Amino acid sequence: MRTQQQKAEAFVALHQRPGCFVIPNPWDAGTAKMLAGLGFEALATTSAGVSFILGRRDGVGEVSRGDILDNAQAIVAATDLPVSADLENCFAHDPLAAAQTIRMAAAVGLVGGSIEDQTGDDRDPIYEFGLAVDRVRAAVDMARSLPFHFMLTARAENYLNGRPDLKDTIRRLQAFEEAGADVLYAPGLPDLESIRAVTSSVGKPVNHVMGSWSPGLTIEQLQGAGVKRISVGGALARAALGAFLRGAREIKDRGTFTYTNEAASFAELQRLFKEGST
Repeated sequence: MRTQQQKAEAFVALHQRPGCFVIPNPWDAGTAKMLAGLGFEALATTSAGVSFILGRRDGVGEVSRGDILDNAQAIVAATDLPVSADLENCFAHDPLAAAQTIRMAAAVGLVGGSIEDQTGDDRDPIYEFGLAVDRVRAAVDMARSLPFHFMLTARAENYLNGRPDLKDTIRRLQAFEEAGADVLYAPGLPDLESIRAVTSSVGKPVNHVMGSWSPGLTIEQLQGAGVKRISVGGALARAALGAFLRGAREIKDRGTFTYTNEAASFAELQRLFKEGST
């Protein structure tokens, strides 16, 4: 079993080696073990996935910091892989209060995590520029106070909040980079042109999420556009729940059970849980 320090070193190394890598998003210990068994090298949590398994809505304040950290701790304990967490806006507006979430994230075994500039208020969804930068700077200071390198990801959330302003997004990411963030992330970028504009404007690794935007893009294309790290957010969780709904609706509406033809086999799941275990 690798120590937290060893996981942190391995996670940093993934960001430093040539090319890009995929960091998929499990939503519980079982899916974490399956992804580890498939050979992925690092994992990231998903706030949407946590919301779904708790039967709550995502992004509307129904999931607490404790819920997020408890889920992350279970995923950390499930495998020997480095784990980074979706920490939303770090559950506080004040920079120093938000930074405490980074300390708490490290305490449950995480070696990375994110802070976003989304306020959680639909009337004013994005923090004012100066406050957004101060929040990242405080999170960086907390991360650097830890006894290992905690990879801090700073997220610019314009595109997820009806503000497709590429110029402002790049301005924010550049400021987050200057504040010391390790990874930069603008979820919702719609195409390779905008992705390339972001990656060419900053000097730190860029994470791109493959969800409902441009699903036809490939790892090769994203790497060519300068992306270092590819996540999938809640997409795998939604895909799994989509299969669940199709099966349940078939039973309810048609009285048949052909959905089992596409179900994972018992033997494959047993093997993946064994191979993905710590």
